[in-house]
Amino acid sequence: METKPSFRIKEEDLLEKRISDLGLQISQSVFSPLIQKLYHELDQKGLVFRPPCFLADEWFAPVGVPAIGIPFFLAHPRLRKLEQKIILEVEGGTRATFMKLIRHEAGHAYSYAYGLYKKKRWRRLFGLASKEYPDTYKPRPYSHSYVQHLENWYAQSHPDEDFAETFAVWLTPGLNWKRRYRGWKAFGKLEYVDKLMKSIMGKSPRVRPHFNPDEYSGLRIKLKTYYRNKKKQCQESYPDFYDNDLKALFTDDPDERSDTKAYRYLTRSHEKILRSVAFWTKEKKYTIDQLMRDLIYRCRGLNLYIRKENGHLDFEVSSFITSLVTTYLHTGTFKRSK
Repeated sequence: METKPSFRIKEEDLLEKRISDLGLQISQSVFSPLIQKLYHELDQKGLVFRPPCFLADEWFAPVGVPAIGIPFFLAHPRLRKLEQKIILEVEGGTRATFMKLIRHEAGHAYSYAYGLYKKKRWRRLFGLASKEYPDTYKPRPYSHSYVQHLENWYAQSHPDEDFAETFAVWLTPGLNWKRRYRGWKAFGKLEYVDKLMKSIMGKSPRVRPHFNPDEYSGLRIKLKTYYRNKKKQCQESYPDFYDNDLKALFTDDPDERSDTKAYRYLTRSHEKILRSVAFWTKEKKYTIDQLMRDLIYRCRGLNLYIRKENGHLDFEVSSFITSLVTTYLHTGTFKRSK
């Protein structure tokens, strides 16, 4: 009889394990009841298709495949703790965020299963699903043309995401979308989704291709490789150091400086600033953390100090880092135009 791998091993040994060999199963995970909750919500809407779920390296629905990939690290407490430790957050780690994400992915699955993205009205409202995904997008926070479901105004990133977000809002129990979005241009999209879903009530999907989850999961790698790849993805496009900006925030002038070195201040205030910037930008904490570490390193190299009697330093530093992260969200790089 095959025994399951034990998670009671040292972290370095766990990282050497291939994810697909960890014996993780959706049926035995803490989020299994939440998948059933999604299915119940679909049932309540008269929708009979229940998108199959499989463990993967991230949240996604494979293009053209009506199925939902759920991050493997959610399947075991030890892996959730490891994700929190290394990436500083666990995407979908709470009941509320899990349901938001799985409703969104269910929208993709329904679009693929019933070929909804091929309909003329769908294309007129949302755009062409064949449109290439951009590396970055510049959201309009105050636009009423899109619903607001996931963070960073994700509906604005691509027609497929616009539909999936609209579907998720429509599906969410207790959300009165008719009142919430009355007067918005997005209201027309919600009305269309409502009509479209009613047209497929009780009907089986047109597309039910057989697929092998192993082909899409990305789990046939070691855990340490997964984290190396994920950290690299978060670290892409780091800036050259902003010496002039840092010298404006702090100082190396003996007559202006206090006794506190800038890098010590940033190290001491690291967690507080990280939380503040993450709250306002909604960017991944790991990305912000790595940026701050680079800035701390550069402040030390420049031998900068806090200025005397600067009572607004926390605000100024948080604003500076927020501006860098906002630039990153809009352009894909922390570097600003000169």
